[in-house]
Amino acid sequence: MPAPVRLRELIRTIRAARTQAEERDVIQKECALIRSSFREEDNTYRCRNVAKLIYMHMLGYPAHFGQLECLKLIASQRFTDKRIGYLGAMLLLDERQDVHLLMTNCLKNDLNHSTQFVQGLSLCTLGCMGSSDMCRDLAGEVEKLLKNSNSYIRKKAALAAVHVIRKVPELLEMFLPATKNLLNDKNHGVLHAAVVLVIEMCKHSPDTHTYFRKVVPQLVKSLKNLIMSGYSPEHDVSGISDPFLQVQILRLLRMLGKSDDEASEQMNDILAQVATNTETSKNVGNAILYETVLTVMDIKSESGLRVLAVNILGRFLLNNDKNIRYVALTSLLKMVQTDHNAVQRHRSTIVDCLTDLDVSIKRRAMDLCFALVNGSNVRGMMKELLYFLDHCDPEFKADCASGIFLAAEKYAPNKRWHIDTIMRVLTTAGSYVRDDSVPLLIQLISNANSLHAYIVQKLHQAIRVDISQQPLVQVAVWCVGEYGDLLLSGEFEEETPVQVTEDEVLDVLEKILHSSLSALSTREYALTAIMKLSTRLQSSTNRIRKAVSIYGSSLDVELQQRAVEYSALFMRFDHMRPALLERMPLIQKTGTNGPMNATLHGDEKEEGGNLPAQEQLSQQAQVNNLLDLLDDSKPTVSLPEASKVHQARGELLDLLDGLNMPDLQSSGLSAGQPQLLPDGIAPPSFQNASNSKQGIPSITAFNQNGLKIEFSFERSKANPNMLFITLCASNSTEMDMSNFVLQAAVPKSFQLQLMSPSGSIIPAKNSGAITQLMRVLNSQKHPLRMRLKLMYNHKEVPFEVMTDVNEFPTQAWE
Repeated sequence: MPAPVRLRELIRTIRAARTQAEERDVIQKECALIRSSFREEDNTYRCRNVAKLIYMHMLGYPAHFGQLECLKLIASQRFTDKRIGYLGAMLLLDERQDVHLLMTNCLKNDLNHSTQFVQGLSLCTLGCMGSSDMCRDLAGEVEKLLKNSNSYIRKKAALAAVHVIRKVPELLEMFLPATKNLLNDKNHGVLHAAVVLVIEMCKHSPDTHTYFRKVVPQLVKSLKNLIMSGYSPEHDVSGISDPFLQVQILRLLRMLGKSDDEASEQMNDILAQVATNTETSKNVGNAILYETVLTVMDIKSESGLRVLAVNILGRFLLNNDKNIRYVALTSLLKMVQTDHNAVQRHRSTIVDCLTDLDVSIKRRAMDLCFALVNGSNVRGMMKELLYFLDHCDPEFKADCASGIFLAAEKYAPNKRWHIDTIMRVLTTAGSYVRDDSVPLLIQLISNANSLHAYIVQKLHQAIRVDISQQPLVQVAVWCVGEYGDLLLSGEFEEETPVQVTEDEVLDVLEKILHSSLSALSTREYALTAIMKLSTRLQSSTNRIRKAVSIYGSSLDVELQQRAVEYSALFMRFDHMRPALLERMPLIQKTGTNGPMNATLHGDEKEEGGNLPAQEQLSQQAQVNNLLDLLDDSKPTVSLPEASKVHQARGELLDLLDGLNMPDLQSSGLSAGQPQLLPDGIAPPSFQNASNSKQGIPSITAFNQNGLKIEFSFERSKANPNMLFITLCASNSTEMDMSNFVLQAAVPKSFQLQLMSPSGSIIPAKNSGAITQLMRVLNSQKHPLRMRLKLMYNHKEVPFEVMTDVNEFPTQAWE
C-alpha cells in the first residue's frame, strides 16, 4: 500500500476545494484510505493518520473511528506518538464513552515516567477529559507530583488537581497541605496554578475559607511584589508585571475576605495600592482595576476604599471602549444600593451615557438613572429621562415609561408635578405604557380637587392636537366628561384662560368616536363622556342625544348596549339622568388599583406604605404557587403580614377565592364564624413559660441541613378556638442563612394568618434565631395539619424545601 499523503498536503488539498461538496469528497476519500490503513495495522503511518483525523475533527467531520488508534499511540514508547495520541484522546474521547477507561493504566504509567514532557502530556490529558473514576484512581499520583522538584511538573499537576476536585469534590482534603506549600513558590506559573486550585477548593467547600485565610498576608505580599517589581521581560504585558496572576490573586482575596473582618482589614492597604498604582492607559490595567473594584465591593472594606472603587468606575465611564463603559454601568448598578451617595457624584456622566449609540449601554444607563432618583434630585432626573423618552428607540419606551411612573409616584414633590409628568409620558409614549396607567392617572386626578380645572384644560388641548396616543385620549375623554363644566368656565389656576365653546368640546369627542385610530375601549370612554356632558352642557342636549342614538345599531355589542341604555335615560328615565350622571366620588387608592395606599388630600405629598407594583405581583405569584401545597381542594394559604397590601377598609387578606370570608365591617360576623383577630387578643410573648400552663408540648417541625424549626403553642384566653403558634428557626451550620421566608398552608376548615418574622437572617452556630407568630382558627376542632414551604440562601446557594407537619399535639386542636 502506498504511503499516505502528509498532513500538509491534505490541508492544501482541502483548502483548494472550491465548493463544500468537493471538500466533502476529498474528506471521504481520505477517511476511506485511513480506515484501510487502520485495518492493516500499519504502525508506520498510524501517527500521521491520527493527526489527519484530528484536523478533520476540527473541521466538523466525524472521526470517532480513530479512538482506539489514539490509545495505541499512547501506549507507544515514542514521544512523537504519545504526543499525537494524547492530543487525539483529548479531542476525540470524553467521559461518556467507556473507551477512555482503557487509557487509565497508560496514564498512571506516564505520570511516573522519567521524562517531564511525558508526565506533562498525561497531566494535561487527565485535566482535560478525566472522568470521576479515572480521577479517583489517579488522584494519588497527582498529589505526589504537586511536591515534585520540577516547577513544570508542579504547575501541570496543580491544573490537573483542579479537574480532579471538580469531578470528585470529596478528594479535596488530600490536596490541602501540598497546595498551601505551592503558595510559597517563586515561579509565577506554579503560583498562578496554585491560586486557581485554591479558588476551586473554596468554591466546593466553604470550610476551606477558614483554612486558607491564614495565608492572606502571604497573598498580599505576593501581590505587593508584583506591583512594586521592576520590568521583567518574562512576565511583562503592556508594562504591567504578570496581570493574569494579579487578577487571580485578587479573585482569591475576594473570596477569603467576604464576611470576614480580620481578613478584609489585611487587604485594605494593598487594594488601595493596586487601585492607585495601576496604569489605566492599557486594557490590561483596566482588567486589574475592575477585579480590584469587585474585591472592594465584596469584602468588608473601608468607606474610603469603596469611594475609590466608585471613582474608578466613574473613570471607566469616560473610556472610549464600549465594553469598559458597559462593565462600569453594570458594576455601579450593583453598588448603588450600598454606596448611593458615592455613585450620585457621577450622575452627570451616567446621564450622558443615555445618548450612547450602543443599545446595551443605553439600557444599563437607563436602569442606573432610575436607581439614582431620590426626593432631592427627582425634578432634574425626570427632566433628563423625559428627554430620553422623547428621543429613544421604541424598544426602550415601555421600560422607560414604566420607570418614570414608579419614580414619580414615589418621589413626586407635589400632585401637580406628578400629574404633569404622567401626562407628558402619555403624550410622548402613550402607546407603550403599561395597562394600568389609565386607571392610575384617573385615580390620581380624581383626588386632586384643586387641579381639576387645570388638568381638564391641559388634556383638552392635548387631544385637540393628537388623538393617536390611546391611553392619553382615554384619560382626557374621562376628564372632559367629568369636569366639562370647568373647561367651559374658563377659570384656570396659573394658566392663561382659553375660551372653549360647547360645540368645540363635542366636536373633539365625536372626532374620537368616528376616528379609525380609536380603539374600542377609547370609543366606550368617549360615548360615556358625551353622555355625561348632557348634564353639564345646557344648550347641547339635542346634539348629544343624536350622537348617542347613532350607536344604538353599532355592530359592537358593548357600544350598542351603552347607546341603547343612554338613549333610554333621555326618554323614560330623564328625571333620573342628572343624579345618575353626577361626578364620580373620590376613588379610594387600594392595592387592587395600583401600588398606592395612602389617600391624598390637597397638595400633600404621598408618604409611606407604598409598595412597588412589581413587588405586589411577585407576592401574588408566591400565593398562587402555594395552591398545590395540600391535597385538599382550595386550601387556606398565608403569607407574612408585612407582605400584604392593606386595603382601604381594613379587611383581612382574602385567603384565596375558596375561603369566601364575610365583610368584617359591613355585615359583621356570624355566631358560627368567630372573628380571626379580635381586638382584645394580644400576641403571646415569645416564651415557653405559658406552654407549660396550657399543657401543650412543643414540637420540632423540621430539622434538616442544619436548619431547625420548632413550634411552641399557646391557646387564646379570649377565644378557645384560636391557637397561637410561635415558630423559632435556628441554624447550626458554620455560615448564616439569609433571605429566610416561610409560607404555610392549612386545609380549608382552618383559617391561618402569619405575622411578620423577626428578621430574614438566621445566624450561624445557633448564635441566634428568627421567631414568627402564626394564628390558627380551628372552629370545627379538626386535627391540625400544615404544609410549610421554606426558602433561604445558604453559602450563596438558594434552597427551597417543602415539608408536612402532621404530628401536632392533640391539645393543640381538642
